Amino acid sequence: MKQRVAMVTGGGRGIGREAALLLSAAGVRVMIVSRSESELAAVGLEHVAADLGTAEGCALAVAETERRLGPIDLLVVNHGIGSAHERLVWEQDPEVWRETMRINLDGPFELARLTVGGMCKRGFGRLVFTSSTAGAKAERSGSAYTASKHGVIGLARAVAQDAGPFGVTSNAVLPGWVRTAMAERSAQTEAERRGISTEKVWQERAAIYPPNRVLEPLEVAQVIAFLCSDAAGGVNGEAITVALGGIW
Repeated sequence: MKQRVAMVTGGGRGIGREAALLLSAAGVRVMIVSRSESELAAVGLEHVAADLGTAEGCALAVAETERRLGPIDLLVVNHGIGSAHERLVWEQDPEVWRETMRINLDGPFELARLTVGGMCKRGFGRLVFTSSTAGAKAERSGSAYTASKHGVIGLARAVAQDAGPFGVTSNAVLPGWVRTAMAERSAQTEAERRGISTEKVWQERAAIYPPNRVLEPLEVAQVIAFLCSDAAGGVNGEAITVALGGIW
């Protein structure tokens, strides 16, 4: 059987890094993509730096992956920006809304558009989009992030309908709080706004979940890796919550 090729966005750190390493350990040829060349280089996998909030950056990432590794079989769309700089909806900066949509929703659409057709022609493909529990519910002072993550779930399900007849699956994972650099920034912003410590914010986040802790990136990555596998062929169009049993 041909060695699979994966492209993992947001692959320089956090969930994306762990997912890329899991796929590589399973024998997949992996290209990781983000804006930070230094973070990518430190992972030790094939990589390309690109701005995935632009059509040009998405096209560059796909073209480089296919040039260096071959046609993309597995697409993990994990990049995004959080809500650290958002405000209540009536105070929201429209530019924050536009930037969030550009990175969190327009980029995933472009990547799917550029790769799914080839997967359908070859009769196999896996797409996994990282959404959030905010994509199923909502986050206060996070209208752009919440809306974009709802949109990612809709995109994943639409791709599942379009590409499902051709052996391609498309799913979304919805992590709860994960101790990543992006979540750390939002914790710092919240702590400053409320006049409490960052660690207090993390304690409150942990208290949402029955084990009284937040997720580690690897725990989400393991679900992503399964959804990329041949064994996950029966899972399509799903939004899978990975949140330690929390109800939020």
